[in-house]
Formats: sequence, structure tokens, C-alpha cells
Amino acid sequence: MFVRYFLEIPLAFERVERALLEAPEAWLPGVAQRAEDRSVRLLAEVGFGEAFRIDKQVEISLGEPLRRGSKTILPMSWRVTGPESLFPRLEADIELAPLGPGRTQLAISARYTPPLGALGRAIDRALLHRVAEATIKDFLDRTGESLVTLATADA
Repeated sequence: MFVRYFLEIPLAFERVERALLEAPEAWLPGVAQRAEDRSVRLLAEVGFGEAFRIDKQVEISLGEPLRRGSKTILPMSWRVTGPESLFPRLEADIELAPLGPGRTQLAISARYTPPLGALGRAIDRALLHRVAEATIKDFLDRTGESLVTLATADA
């Protein structure tokens, strides 16, 4: 399954890119701890909802950033900590692209395969894809807020 979400940040691309790449533990939502290895494995809370929030702890791995033209891509994967049989592993790209002077697009393109085979795919189509979309949206909204805070703090 595929999920994409994007938002605009009212700051210059270079400032947002610096905030994204310099310290992931500073912008990842709800970071719990940093692991010892340098592959940047982090534990974070993901979820959705405001009045009634649903959270799940995931282990996030970030890959090496890629430059494609004027766009920066940061590969990311996350997997649920604890029992995994009911939750899919998610592979994603966080993308930054300039939209002009003083504006940057922050986007995420994510892919996952529902667990439990055909039954899981049916449940995903009926309900869980909307949960995945809400979780990705919430994650990117919170990431965007953190990046704005970091990018304006170093000004």
C-alpha cells in the first residue's frame, strides 16, 4: 500500500534542510532514546488524534540522505517495537524541495504491506489504510513543526 502526504513550510529550503539533516533526534516526534550504532536508529512515538490520541512506539531507521536535483530525500523505515505480527513495517522517503524564495515543501512517500496476507489486505482496504494515512499525516505535521522550531532557532 502507498501513502503520500505533504505540507509547506514558510522557510528557505537551506534552513529546513540543515535542520532535517543535522540532528534527527531533535525533530523526530516523541523520540524516546537513541541507540548506540551510527545507522541512526531511534525510538519514537507515532500515532494520530488530538482529543483521543492513539500512540505506538516504533523503531525508526534513517538512511543516507540523497540529493536529486534540488530535492533532498531522506530514506526512512519504521517497525513497531514488541509483537510485530499485527503491524506492517513501513518504508518511506522524507523529501524536501524548494518552492521558491522562503518556501519549502516537506513530503513523505510511504509504502507498507499489511500483515496477515489476504485477510490483512481486506482489513486494510476497509479500515486500516485510513489509520495509516492519519498516522503518516500526524507524523509529518509534527515533524514539520519541529523543523520550523529548529530552523528558526539557528537564525
